[in-house]
Amino acid sequence: MKIHTAEKPHTCDQCGKSFPQKRNLDEHKKIHTLEKPYTCDQCGTSFPFKGNLDAHKRIHTGEKPHKCDHCGKNFAQKGNLNVHMKLHTGEKLYTYQCLKSFTQVPFNDQVKIHTAEKPLNCDQCGKSFSQKGNLNEHMKIHTGERPFACDQCEKRFTHKGNLNEHMKIHTGEKPYACDQCGKSFAHKTNLNDHMTIHTGEKPHTCAQCGKSYARKGALNDHMKIHTGENLHICDQCGKSFRKSGVFKVHLLTHSRERLHNCDQCGKSFFRADFLKDHLKVHTKEKPYVCSLCGKSFRQTSALKIHQKRHSGVKDHACSECGKSFFTDGALKVHQSVHTRETPYKCSHCDKSFKRSEYLRIHERIHTGEKPYHCHSCGMSFTHLSSLNRHKKKCMSEITSSSSSSDL
Repeated sequence: MKIHTAEKPHTCDQCGKSFPQKRNLDEHKKIHTLEKPYTCDQCGTSFPFKGNLDAHKRIHTGEKPHKCDHCGKNFAQKGNLNVHMKLHTGEKLYTYQCLKSFTQVPFNDQVKIHTAEKPLNCDQCGKSFSQKGNLNEHMKIHTGERPFACDQCEKRFTHKGNLNEHMKIHTGEKPYACDQCGKSFAHKTNLNDHMTIHTGEKPHTCAQCGKSYARKGALNDHMKIHTGENLHICDQCGKSFRKSGVFKVHLLTHSRERLHNCDQCGKSFFRADFLKDHLKVHTKEKPYVCSLCGKSFRQTSALKIHQKRHSGVKDHACSECGKSFFTDGALKVHQSVHTRETPYKCSHCDKSFKRSEYLRIHERIHTGEKPYHCHSCGMSFTHLSSLNRHKKKCMSEITSSSSSSDL
Protein backbone atom coordinates (compact mmCIF):
# COMPACT_ATOMS: atom_id res chain seq x y z
CA MET A 1 0.00 0.00 0.00
CA LYS A 2 2.98 2.34 0.59
CA ILE A 3 3.55 2.55 -3.17
CA HIS A 4 0.03 3.84 -3.75
CA THR A 5 -0.06 6.12 -0.67
CA ALA A 6 3.35 7.66 -1.51
CA GLU A 7 4.46 7.00 2.08
CA LYS A 8 8.28 6.77 2.28
CA PRO A 9 9.29 5.88 5.84
CA HIS A 10 12.80 4.55 5.01
CA THR A 11 15.29 7.44 4.88
CA CYS A 12 18.96 7.36 3.85
CA ASP A 13 21.15 8.75 6.64
CA GLN A 14 23.76 9.84 4.06
CA CYS A 15 21.72 12.06 1.75
CA GLY A 16 18.20 12.17 3.21
CA LYS A 17 16.48 10.48 0.26
CA SER A 18 13.39 8.45 1.28
CA PHE A 19 11.99 5.16 -0.02
CA PRO A 20 8.70 3.27 0.41
CA GLN A 21 10.39 -0.07 1.16
CA LYS A 22 13.52 -1.07 3.09
CA ARG A 23 14.91 -3.12 0.17
CA ASN A 24 14.83 0.04 -1.98
CA LEU A 25 16.86 1.85 0.68
CA ASP A 26 19.34 -1.05 0.92
CA GLU A 27 19.90 -0.94 -2.85
CA HIS A 28 20.29 2.85 -2.76
CA LYS A 29 22.94 2.73 0.00
CA LYS A 30 25.32 0.93 -2.36
CA ILE A 31 25.84 4.30 -4.06
CA HIS A 32 27.42 5.65 -0.89
CA THR A 33 29.33 2.52 0.16
CA LEU A 34 30.69 1.99 -3.40
CA GLU A 35 29.70 -1.66 -3.04
CA LYS A 36 29.59 -3.35 -6.46
CA PRO A 37 28.52 -6.97 -5.95
CA TYR A 38 27.41 -7.64 -9.54
CA THR A 39 30.34 -8.52 -11.83
CA CYS A 40 30.30 -9.07 -15.61
CA ASP A 41 31.67 -12.53 -16.46
CA GLN A 42 32.80 -11.25 -19.89
CA CYS A 43 35.08 -8.36 -18.95
CA GLY A 44 35.12 -8.18 -15.14
CA THR A 45 33.41 -4.78 -14.75
CA SER A 46 31.43 -4.50 -11.50
CA PHE A 47 28.15 -2.69 -10.77
CA PRO A 48 26.15 -1.73 -7.64
CA PHE A 49 22.82 -2.93 -9.07
CA LYS A 50 21.76 -6.00 -11.02
CA GLY A 51 19.85 -3.78 -13.45
CA ASN A 52 23.11 -1.99 -14.32
CA LEU A 53 24.83 -5.32 -14.96
CA ASP A 54 21.96 -6.55 -17.16
CA ALA A 55 22.12 -3.33 -19.21
CA HIS A 56 25.94 -3.58 -19.48
CA LYS A 57 25.82 -7.19 -20.71
CA ARG A 58 23.97 -6.02 -23.81
CA ILE A 59 27.27 -4.44 -24.93
CA HIS A 60 28.67 -7.97 -25.28
CA THR A 61 25.54 -9.74 -26.55
CA GLY A 62 24.42 -6.96 -28.90
CA GLU A 63 20.86 -7.43 -27.64
CA LYS A 64 18.52 -4.50 -28.31
CA PRO A 65 15.12 -5.43 -26.84
CA HIS A 66 13.51 -1.97 -26.96
CA LYS A 67 11.93 -1.28 -30.36
CA CYS A 68 10.54 1.98 -31.75
CA ASP A 69 6.95 1.51 -33.00
CA HIS A 70 7.38 4.31 -35.55
CA CYS A 71 10.52 3.33 -37.46
CA GLY A 72 11.49 -0.09 -36.12
CA LYS A 73 14.86 1.01 -34.72
CA ASN A 74 16.04 -1.06 -31.75
CA PHE A 75 17.81 0.09 -28.58
CA ALA A 76 19.67 -1.66 -25.78
CA GLN A 77 18.30 0.70 -23.09
CA LYS A 78 14.71 1.82 -22.48
CA GLY A 79 15.95 5.34 -21.71
CA ASN A 80 17.58 5.59 -25.15
CA LEU A 81 14.30 4.55 -26.79
CA ASN A 82 12.43 7.23 -24.82
CA VAL A 83 14.88 9.89 -26.02
CA HIS A 84 14.62 8.60 -29.62
CA MET A 85 10.80 8.77 -29.54
CA LYS A 86 11.01 12.54 -29.17
CA LEU A 87 12.42 12.68 -32.72
CA HIS A 88 9.03 11.44 -33.94
CA THR A 89 6.90 13.56 -31.59
CA GLY A 90 9.03 16.69 -32.16
CA GLU A 91 9.15 17.25 -28.42
CA LYS A 92 11.96 19.63 -27.37
CA LEU A 93 11.43 20.74 -23.81
CA TYR A 94 14.72 22.43 -23.02
CA THR A 95 16.17 25.62 -24.54
CA TYR A 96 19.14 27.75 -23.52
CA GLN A 97 20.88 31.05 -24.40
CA CYS A 98 22.23 29.71 -27.71
CA LEU A 99 18.60 28.94 -28.71
CA LYS A 100 19.47 25.29 -29.26
CA SER A 101 16.67 22.94 -28.22
CA PHE A 102 17.04 19.55 -26.56
CA THR A 103 14.84 16.48 -26.29
CA GLN A 104 16.41 15.06 -23.13
CA VAL A 105 17.20 16.09 -19.58
CA PRO A 106 20.99 16.27 -20.17
CA PHE A 107 20.13 19.79 -21.34
CA ASN A 108 21.93 20.63 -18.07
CA ASP A 109 25.14 19.40 -19.72
CA GLN A 110 24.63 21.98 -22.50
CA VAL A 111 24.36 24.73 -19.87
CA LYS A 112 27.82 23.70 -18.61
CA ILE A 113 29.24 24.34 -22.11
CA HIS A 114 28.28 28.00 -21.74
CA THR A 115 29.35 28.33 -18.09
CA ALA A 116 32.56 26.24 -18.56
CA GLU A 117 31.54 24.45 -15.36
CA LYS A 118 33.34 21.10 -14.83
CA PRO A 119 32.16 19.83 -11.45
CA LEU A 120 33.12 16.16 -11.96
CA ASN A 121 36.70 15.32 -11.01
CA CYS A 122 38.66 12.12 -11.66
CA ASP A 123 39.88 10.83 -8.29
CA GLN A 124 42.89 9.23 -10.02
CA CYS A 125 44.47 12.17 -11.84
CA GLY A 126 42.31 15.20 -10.98
CA LYS A 127 41.10 15.92 -14.53
CA SER A 128 37.70 17.66 -14.59
CA PHE A 129 34.64 17.01 -16.75
CA SER A 130 31.28 18.67 -17.32
CA GLN A 131 29.41 15.42 -17.95
CA LYS A 132 29.24 12.15 -16.01
CA GLY A 133 29.42 10.14 -19.26
CA ASN A 134 32.71 11.80 -20.20
CA LEU A 135 34.14 11.07 -16.76
CA ASN A 136 33.08 7.41 -17.05
CA GLU A 137 34.78 7.13 -20.45
CA HIS A 138 37.93 8.76 -19.06
CA MET A 139 38.03 6.35 -16.08
CA LYS A 140 38.61 3.46 -18.50
CA ILE A 141 42.14 4.84 -18.98
CA HIS A 142 42.86 4.12 -15.31
CA THR A 143 40.86 0.90 -14.90
CA GLY A 144 42.06 -0.59 -18.19
CA GLU A 145 38.49 -1.65 -18.97
CA ARG A 146 38.12 -2.73 -22.60
CA PRO A 147 34.66 -4.26 -23.01
CA PHE A 148 34.66 -4.35 -26.84
CA ALA A 149 36.43 -7.43 -28.20
CA CYS A 150 37.29 -8.25 -31.83
CA ASP A 151 35.90 -11.70 -32.70
CA GLN A 152 38.64 -12.16 -35.33
CA CYS A 153 41.83 -11.63 -33.30
CA GLU A 154 40.52 -11.05 -29.73
CA LYS A 155 42.03 -7.56 -29.49
CA ARG A 156 40.02 -5.44 -27.04
CA PHE A 157 39.01 -1.78 -27.16
CA THR A 158 37.73 0.87 -24.78
CA HIS A 159 35.16 2.25 -27.22
CA LYS A 160 32.82 0.67 -29.77
CA GLY A 161 33.96 3.19 -32.39
CA ASN A 162 37.58 2.04 -32.03
CA LEU A 163 36.47 -1.58 -32.55
CA ASN A 164 34.51 -0.62 -35.67
CA GLU A 165 37.60 1.10 -37.12
CA HIS A 166 39.78 -1.91 -36.23
CA MET A 167 37.39 -4.35 -37.95
CA LYS A 168 38.25 -2.77 -41.31
CA ILE A 169 41.65 -4.49 -41.04
CA HIS A 170 39.93 -7.89 -41.17
CA THR A 171 37.13 -7.07 -43.61
CA GLY A 172 39.45 -5.19 -45.96
CA GLU A 173 36.84 -2.44 -46.15
CA LYS A 174 38.25 0.77 -47.62
CA PRO A 175 35.31 3.13 -48.15
CA TYR A 176 37.35 6.30 -48.73
CA ALA A 177 38.57 6.49 -52.34
CA CYS A 178 40.86 9.10 -53.90
CA ASP A 179 39.12 10.74 -56.89
CA GLN A 180 42.53 11.47 -58.47
CA CYS A 181 44.10 8.01 -58.66
CA GLY A 182 41.47 5.61 -57.28
CA LYS A 183 43.47 4.44 -54.25
CA SER A 184 41.19 3.49 -51.34
CA PHE A 185 41.65 3.90 -47.60
CA ALA A 186 40.08 2.47 -44.47
CA HIS A 187 40.04 5.82 -42.66
CA LYS A 188 39.12 9.36 -43.74
CA THR A 189 42.28 10.77 -42.11
CA ASN A 190 44.44 8.48 -44.28
CA LEU A 191 42.68 9.76 -47.41
CA ASN A 192 43.20 13.37 -46.31
CA ASP A 193 46.93 12.72 -45.85
CA HIS A 194 47.12 10.99 -49.24
CA MET A 195 45.39 13.87 -51.06
CA THR A 196 48.32 16.17 -50.24
CA ILE A 197 50.38 14.12 -52.74
CA HIS A 198 48.12 15.36 -55.55
CA THR A 199 47.50 18.90 -54.28
CA GLY A 200 51.09 19.52 -53.21
CA GLU A 201 49.70 21.09 -50.05
CA LYS A 202 52.12 21.28 -47.10
CA PRO A 203 50.11 22.79 -44.24
CA HIS A 204 52.47 21.82 -41.42
CA THR A 205 55.29 24.38 -41.09
CA CYS A 206 58.31 24.28 -38.79
CA ALA A 207 58.37 27.37 -36.56
CA GLN A 208 62.17 27.11 -36.29
CA CYS A 209 63.27 27.08 -39.92
CA GLY A 210 60.08 27.53 -41.98
CA LYS A 211 60.25 24.15 -43.71
CA SER A 212 56.79 22.76 -44.59
CA TYR A 213 55.42 19.23 -44.64
CA ALA A 214 52.34 17.48 -45.96
CA ARG A 215 51.83 15.44 -42.79
CA LYS A 216 51.96 16.37 -39.11
CA GLY A 217 53.98 13.22 -38.37
CA ALA A 218 56.68 14.30 -40.82
CA LEU A 219 56.89 17.68 -39.09
CA ASN A 220 57.17 15.99 -35.68
CA ASP A 221 60.07 13.88 -36.97
CA HIS A 222 61.74 16.98 -38.42
CA MET A 223 61.41 18.90 -35.12
CA LYS A 224 63.73 16.39 -33.44
CA ILE A 225 66.56 17.95 -35.46
CA HIS A 226 65.98 21.27 -33.64
CA THR A 227 65.07 19.92 -30.20
CA GLY A 228 67.85 17.34 -30.11
CA GLU A 229 65.27 14.88 -28.87
CA ASN A 230 66.68 11.41 -28.38
CA LEU A 231 65.89 8.64 -30.78
CA HIS A 232 63.84 5.68 -29.63
CA ILE A 233 66.48 3.21 -28.42
CA CYS A 234 65.67 -0.46 -27.90
CA ASP A 235 66.95 -1.58 -24.49
CA GLN A 236 67.04 -5.18 -25.74
CA CYS A 237 69.48 -4.83 -28.62
CA GLY A 238 70.54 -1.17 -28.71
CA LYS A 239 69.00 -0.37 -32.10
CA SER A 240 67.75 3.21 -32.42
CA PHE A 241 64.75 4.54 -34.32
CA ARG A 242 63.62 8.05 -35.21
CA LYS A 243 59.94 7.15 -35.64
CA SER A 244 57.92 5.74 -32.74
CA GLY A 245 55.78 3.59 -35.08
CA VAL A 246 58.82 1.81 -36.51
CA PHE A 247 60.22 1.43 -33.00
CA LYS A 248 56.99 -0.21 -31.75
CA VAL A 249 57.01 -2.69 -34.63
CA HIS A 250 60.64 -3.53 -33.82
CA LEU A 251 59.78 -4.17 -30.14
CA LEU A 252 57.44 -6.96 -31.23
CA THR A 253 60.47 -8.94 -32.39
CA HIS A 254 61.57 -9.16 -28.76
CA SER A 255 58.26 -9.36 -26.90
CA ARG A 256 56.07 -11.60 -29.04
CA GLU A 257 56.34 -15.34 -29.40
CA ARG A 258 56.54 -16.75 -32.91
CA LEU A 259 53.98 -19.51 -32.46
CA HIS A 260 53.37 -20.25 -36.15
CA ASN A 261 56.12 -22.49 -37.54
CA CYS A 262 56.71 -23.56 -41.14
CA ASP A 263 56.98 -27.37 -41.31
CA GLN A 264 59.06 -27.04 -44.50
CA CYS A 265 61.97 -24.90 -43.32
CA GLY A 266 61.31 -24.18 -39.64
CA LYS A 267 60.88 -20.42 -40.04
CA SER A 268 58.58 -18.90 -37.39
CA PHE A 269 56.00 -16.11 -37.63
CA PHE A 270 54.01 -13.89 -35.28
CA ARG A 271 50.73 -14.42 -37.14
CA ALA A 272 49.05 -17.30 -38.94
CA ASP A 273 48.40 -15.20 -42.06
CA PHE A 274 52.14 -14.43 -42.33
CA LEU A 275 52.85 -18.18 -42.26
CA LYS A 276 50.15 -18.78 -44.89
CA ASP A 277 51.82 -16.26 -47.23
CA HIS A 278 55.24 -17.77 -46.55
CA LEU A 279 54.11 -21.32 -47.44
CA LYS A 280 53.55 -20.18 -51.02
CA VAL A 281 57.36 -19.94 -51.31
CA HIS A 282 57.53 -23.73 -50.92
CA THR A 283 54.43 -24.64 -52.96
CA LYS A 284 55.43 -22.18 -55.74
CA GLU A 285 51.78 -21.13 -55.71
CA LYS A 286 51.12 -17.74 -57.34
CA PRO A 287 47.35 -17.28 -57.31
CA TYR A 288 47.25 -13.52 -57.98
CA VAL A 289 47.41 -12.79 -61.72
CA CYS A 290 47.81 -9.40 -63.41
CA SER A 291 44.96 -8.92 -65.89
CA LEU A 292 47.14 -6.68 -68.09
CA CYS A 293 50.24 -8.80 -68.63
CA GLY A 294 49.49 -12.19 -67.05
CA LYS A 295 52.32 -12.07 -64.50
CA SER A 296 51.54 -14.02 -61.31
CA PHE A 297 52.29 -13.23 -57.68
CA ARG A 298 52.21 -15.03 -54.34
CA GLN A 299 50.65 -12.11 -52.46
CA THR A 300 47.86 -9.72 -53.36
CA SER A 301 49.99 -6.82 -52.06
CA ALA A 302 52.72 -7.70 -54.59
CA LEU A 303 50.13 -7.72 -57.40
CA LYS A 304 48.87 -4.26 -56.37
CA ILE A 305 52.41 -2.85 -56.39
CA HIS A 306 53.02 -4.42 -59.82
CA GLN A 307 49.80 -2.93 -61.23
CA LYS A 308 50.97 0.54 -60.24
CA ARG A 309 53.78 0.14 -62.76
CA HIS A 310 51.18 -0.26 -65.53
CA SER A 311 49.18 2.76 -64.37
CA GLY A 312 52.23 4.84 -63.44
CA VAL A 313 50.76 5.68 -60.02
CA LYS A 314 53.49 6.64 -57.55
CA ASP A 315 51.50 7.46 -54.42
CA HIS A 316 54.35 7.49 -51.88
CA ALA A 317 55.85 10.98 -51.97
CA CYS A 318 58.93 12.25 -50.15
CA SER A 319 58.01 15.14 -47.86
CA GLU A 320 61.52 16.59 -48.25
CA CYS A 321 61.88 16.86 -52.03
CA GLY A 322 58.55 15.70 -53.51
CA LYS A 323 59.97 12.69 -55.37
CA SER A 324 57.40 9.89 -55.67
CA PHE A 325 57.71 6.11 -55.47
CA PHE A 326 55.59 3.03 -56.11
CA THR A 327 56.10 1.55 -52.63
CA ASP A 328 56.53 2.74 -49.07
CA GLY A 329 59.70 0.66 -48.82
CA ALA A 330 61.28 2.46 -51.77
CA LEU A 331 60.32 5.80 -50.22
CA LYS A 332 61.95 4.88 -46.90
CA VAL A 333 65.17 3.87 -48.65
CA HIS A 334 65.14 7.20 -50.53
CA GLN A 335 64.49 9.25 -47.37
CA SER A 336 67.74 8.05 -45.85
CA VAL A 337 69.44 10.24 -48.50
CA HIS A 338 68.04 13.29 -46.69
CA THR A 339 68.48 12.09 -43.12
CA ARG A 340 71.72 10.11 -43.60
CA GLU A 341 70.18 7.86 -40.99
CA THR A 342 71.65 4.35 -40.65
CA PRO A 343 69.36 2.79 -38.02
CA TYR A 344 70.36 -0.85 -38.57
CA LYS A 345 73.40 -1.48 -36.38
CA CYS A 346 75.56 -4.60 -36.39
CA SER A 347 75.62 -6.33 -33.00
CA HIS A 348 79.14 -7.65 -33.71
CA CYS A 349 80.91 -4.44 -34.79
CA ASP A 350 80.28 -0.69 -35.04
CA LYS A 351 79.04 -0.72 -38.64
CA SER A 352 75.49 0.50 -39.36
CA PHE A 353 73.31 0.38 -42.47
CA LYS A 354 70.40 2.17 -44.11
CA ARG A 355 68.47 -1.02 -44.84
CA SER A 356 67.83 -4.14 -42.78
CA GLU A 357 68.71 -6.44 -45.70
CA TYR A 358 72.16 -4.81 -45.97
CA LEU A 359 72.70 -5.54 -42.28
CA ARG A 360 71.62 -9.18 -42.71
CA ILE A 361 74.10 -9.65 -45.56
CA HIS A 362 76.88 -7.97 -43.57
CA GLU A 363 76.30 -10.10 -40.46
CA ARG A 364 77.10 -13.24 -42.47
CA ILE A 365 80.74 -12.12 -42.27
CA HIS A 366 80.54 -12.61 -38.50
CA THR A 367 78.27 -15.68 -38.38
CA GLY A 368 79.78 -17.53 -41.32
CA GLU A 369 76.29 -18.23 -42.68
CA LYS A 370 76.22 -19.34 -46.33
CA PRO A 371 72.57 -19.73 -47.30
CA TYR A 372 73.03 -20.14 -51.07
CA HIS A 373 73.85 -23.71 -52.17
CA CYS A 374 74.89 -25.15 -55.50
CA HIS A 375 72.80 -28.28 -56.12
CA SER A 376 75.31 -29.58 -58.63
CA CYS A 377 78.44 -29.74 -56.44
CA GLY A 378 77.21 -28.85 -52.93
CA MET A 379 79.30 -25.69 -52.47
CA SER A 380 77.76 -22.88 -50.36
CA PHE A 381 78.00 -19.11 -50.68
CA THR A 382 77.33 -15.99 -48.61
CA HIS A 383 75.84 -14.00 -51.51
CA LEU A 384 73.41 -14.95 -54.27
CA SER A 385 75.60 -13.17 -56.83
CA SER A 386 78.53 -15.42 -55.84
CA LEU A 387 76.36 -18.52 -56.33
CA ASN A 388 75.21 -17.32 -59.75
CA ARG A 389 78.82 -16.74 -60.88
CA HIS A 390 79.80 -20.16 -59.56
CA LYS A 391 76.91 -21.89 -61.34
CA LYS A 392 78.14 -20.73 -64.73
CA LYS A 393 81.59 -22.12 -64.00
CA CYS A 394 80.22 -25.30 -62.43
CA MET A 395 77.85 -26.01 -65.34
CA SER A 396 80.68 -25.37 -67.80
CA GLU A 397 82.90 -27.88 -65.98
CA ILE A 398 80.10 -30.47 -65.84
CA THR A 399 79.41 -30.02 -69.57
CA SER A 400 83.13 -30.28 -70.36
CA SER A 401 83.49 -33.39 -68.19
CA SER A 402 80.44 -34.96 -69.82
CA SER A 403 81.85 -34.29 -73.30
CA SER A 404 85.20 -35.87 -72.34
CA SER A 405 83.55 -39.01 -70.99
CA ASP A 406 81.56 -39.39 -74.20
CA LEU A 407 84.84 -39.61 -76.11
